[in-house]
Amino acid sequence: MSEKPTILTPEVDIELEQEGEGDKANESTPLLPARDVLPESLLIIPLFDRPMFPKMMGPIMVEDPQIQQMILDAQEKGMVIYLGMLMVKPTEAGEPRTPQSSDDFYKTGVVAKVVQISPPNMEQPLQLVAQAQERFVVRQMIRQQPVFKALVEYPPEDKRESSDELKAYSVAIIDCIKELVTLNPLFKEGLGLLLERINVSDPSALADFAASMTTSSGGELQNILETTLIQPRLEQVLILLKKEIEISKIKADISKRIEERLSKQQREFFLKQQLKEIKQELGIAKDDTESEVEKFEKRLKNLIPSPEAKERIDEELDKLKLLEPSSAEFNVTRAYLDWLTVLPWGVYSEDNYNIAKAERILNRDHYGLEEVKERILELISVGIVKGDLAGSIILLIGPPGVGKTSVGQSIAESVGREFFRFSLGGMRDEAEIKGHRRTYIGALPGKFIQAIKTCKTANPLIMLDEVDKIGASFRGDPASALLEVLDPEQNNDFLDHYLDVRFDLSKVLFICTANQMDTIPGPLIDRMEVIPLPGYIQAEKVEIARRHLLPKQLKLHGLTKSQVSIGKPVIREIVEGYAREAGVRNLENRLKKILRKVARELVSDPSRKVIIKKADLPELLGKKVFSDEKIFSRPRVGVITGLAYTSMGGTTLHIEAAAVATGTPGFKQTGQLGQVMVESSEIAYSYVRSLFTEDKQKLEYFRKNLIHLHVPAGATPKDGPSAGVTMACALYSLAVNTPMIADTAMTGELTLTGMVMPIGGVKEKVIAATRAKLKQVILPADNKEDFELLPDHIREGISASFVKTFTDVLRICFPNGK
Repeated sequence: MSEKPTILTPEVDIELEQEGEGDKANESTPLLPARDVLPESLLIIPLFDRPMFPKMMGPIMVEDPQIQQMILDAQEKGMVIYLGMLMVKPTEAGEPRTPQSSDDFYKTGVVAKVVQISPPNMEQPLQLVAQAQERFVVRQMIRQQPVFKALVEYPPEDKRESSDELKAYSVAIIDCIKELVTLNPLFKEGLGLLLERINVSDPSALADFAASMTTSSGGELQNILETTLIQPRLEQVLILLKKEIEISKIKADISKRIEERLSKQQREFFLKQQLKEIKQELGIAKDDTESEVEKFEKRLKNLIPSPEAKERIDEELDKLKLLEPSSAEFNVTRAYLDWLTVLPWGVYSEDNYNIAKAERILNRDHYGLEEVKERILELISVGIVKGDLAGSIILLIGPPGVGKTSVGQSIAESVGREFFRFSLGGMRDEAEIKGHRRTYIGALPGKFIQAIKTCKTANPLIMLDEVDKIGASFRGDPASALLEVLDPEQNNDFLDHYLDVRFDLSKVLFICTANQMDTIPGPLIDRMEVIPLPGYIQAEKVEIARRHLLPKQLKLHGLTKSQVSIGKPVIREIVEGYAREAGVRNLENRLKKILRKVARELVSDPSRKVIIKKADLPELLGKKVFSDEKIFSRPRVGVITGLAYTSMGGTTLHIEAAAVATGTPGFKQTGQLGQVMVESSEIAYSYVRSLFTEDKQKLEYFRKNLIHLHVPAGATPKDGPSAGVTMACALYSLAVNTPMIADTAMTGELTLTGMVMPIGGVKEKVIAATRAKLKQVILPADNKEDFELLPDHIREGISASFVKTFTDVLRICFPNGK
């Protein structure tokens, strides 16, 4: 019985004669060459990377479900299955493409006989093993997607008799293959297959197999497949083999260089290991564990750790000696011991008890700030008497730019201590203060232990900036963690979570800074000595600019006094028109801007000296930021000047009152007033109305008018009770239709019965009045002592009147007795 090949036609997928009929046909049909019985209609399997060559065997992956089913059905019927292996043309960019029509295929392929089908798996493509038979050329594609079938013809073989030239080509190809095997052992298996499957004396088979062994591109191999003449095909294959040999030589050269490099590294590694072993045998060197232990013990010779710390260090050293250096626990223990032994246990810097030197340093670095300087000198004096500067906790509170941070640096220099500063602004994690537990990867001690390590002394000066801006989150409340650090009764046994042993912070000087006290927790304020730093008056800012800011900026800009001159009147004009803030930071920025423009001019003419005049300021700095407040300089009915205290320092506050005839009584407030200020305005309105219970005309006035109270500037939020007197005075001025006396400002909390209560921020408010060139301020009687304690240069040019009741206020503001 002979096999009947599968024939694929447009009408019938697979044809198969019955076994009996096939036997009869074979009895009456003469024998034919193998190529004569190959089917003329083939099911096409697309190839994407490289074509197959005749006589070659290889695996095929069939992904299309319809083709899979056709092959499996044919297998069940016992058919011999032939498939057409045809390569798909790549895109213009060289990428594989999904065939959409017959134009996407090359015209020449090979017919392959399926010799093995793996058991089907629905989740994976169908795997076949096929033996390529002969070349074919497509005459016509007879079915389109999803299944491609083609009518093919088999070109006749080139039966040219063997010649010397063909033998030479064949020998050259075999020599190339042998050379490839020596360069790349992977070709050895291919050579074995060559000897098993093909006749080396057949030039056609030799050319096809040699081409299939190369790593050439699909297009180059397709050209070999399409070449039917023997000699041209041998020439092309020989060229591909020569290219393959060159590529293999380059690869071998690269591999050799890499192996040499690796061999050198390995050789050095082994030699170093041998040298290490030899040194250890001779006692010249120690292993990693011994060297680490020796390093830690050497550090401990210069330290005096507490008994608790000494016990913990000894335990960890014993543990380290038993651990392998390659273990993870070794690195954790080593890092822990590194922190324990690097801290300055019992190491203290020598304090400076020269009070004259300390005073000289403070006066050199800062102008004014007498209260702060006096407190630091008191601290040093106590140290002289006691013989020890015990840890103190000071809170410097004031608006931005008044020198809080720079004061801390000067204090550290004056007492002769190491200085460390870090900001608490935005801190939300308690572990930043008390450290992370060692169970966490990348755990570290808290900021205070890190500061002690950096300073290398156990008594540095640590500055905590922005203590009023600490946050809180699910990770804890850093402000609560600070309670232990900033408590002199507790910080001698400060316990960091990472160290897990107590460290004495009682010798540390803590300087905290803040802009306002409202956001600082009460228990934290109780642990600190509060020293306010109010804003500077105009004269102080001029002197600070002349003595400190201008020389500093000249140096930073690479300029000298011989190149630029900014006189005292010009600085005063800058302060008055461009930098009226409580601090001097904005003033320094204005000086920077001027010096940048001066530097630009000096580049054009280096020999000239630039003299800045008042008339130059609009061109250099632009329009004035602060007006002369001429809008409110003339007394007006219903307009009263008050004094307020903000986080930026003291400021003047102009309150306006107006009546709107509505026929019904009413009261309205505007100006972004807070709840406390709204309540103060309602108290003022009720109290002023009560003053006119006997005056029917004024009562009628309030019954028929809506009173509108406004506090400029409307975009700025305002709150607090200290404007009660000012608002009542504005309402009174409106009711009696009489302006208040000029150049007067007031502050004080008003009660419903007309009593004037004390307020805070007297110094800042008086500075604001001086800055606004006012001549008189009205203050509560209980604040008289606060005013008298102010320095003379702040009180200069200001007269103060002290009142107990609102009647006293009216007597001063409306002397005509309206």
